[in-house]
Amino acid sequence: MEFMDPLKLAFAMLLALDPELISIISLSLMVSFTAVCAALLIGLPIGALLSSYRFPGRWAIITLSNTFLGMPPVVVGLFIYVLISRAGPFGWLGILYTSYAMMLAQFVLVLPISIALSRQVFEILNSEYTPLFLSLRISKLNRVLVLISEARVALTTIALACFGRAISEVGAVMIVGGNIRHSTRVMTTAIGLETSRGELAKALALGVVLLAIALSVNIISQIIRSKFERNIVND
Repeated sequence: MEFMDPLKLAFAMLLALDPELISIISLSLMVSFTAVCAALLIGLPIGALLSSYRFPGRWAIITLSNTFLGMPPVVVGLFIYVLISRAGPFGWLGILYTSYAMMLAQFVLVLPISIALSRQVFEILNSEYTPLFLSLRISKLNRVLVLISEARVALTTIALACFGRAISEVGAVMIVGGNIRHSTRVMTTAIGLETSRGELAKALALGVVLLAIALSVNIISQIIRSKFERNIVND
């Protein structure tokens, strides 16, 4: 059947380790992994602090993070473009249409997710551990570290959710990255371009990889959650 030909060619390209496909996939993974790691390093401690303490500006941070949760990615990309363009306040960095700009866009999109989800997890734990913290007179920093340690299973799931969100992004990275061949072309932007050009085999090959990554993230998340639930039952 004719509609199966592009799919067969797509798998042939993947099995042959087509250099351009490998380059696009590698860049996608590198950009998303870097953005998610940065977002988690900053977002998880903020989530722990928001759940543990009341301080001036707390509700402003919560409101801002929740607002960015519903912000359209293209709007985020537009704001970042304005900031880092040559005429923008951070134009001197010279990162527009580079992988760094794409990392920044994904970081801004994923950071609110890491803050909001981790805050919910930490609030539950904090309500359970507050009497212990007070009795032991644990410092603020140690409280945050304890919460992060105790919530490691849930935080792993949050990290996987953030990675899935980052690697599937297209609008923001297209605006700030430019979809430049061998430079800023990632899987999502390449799929859109190749489809518009009628290169269905290459688009399908990248689509298969993207679906495989999404499936892997969900499977790993379910495995971690199942092991955690079994440990609770055994204890």
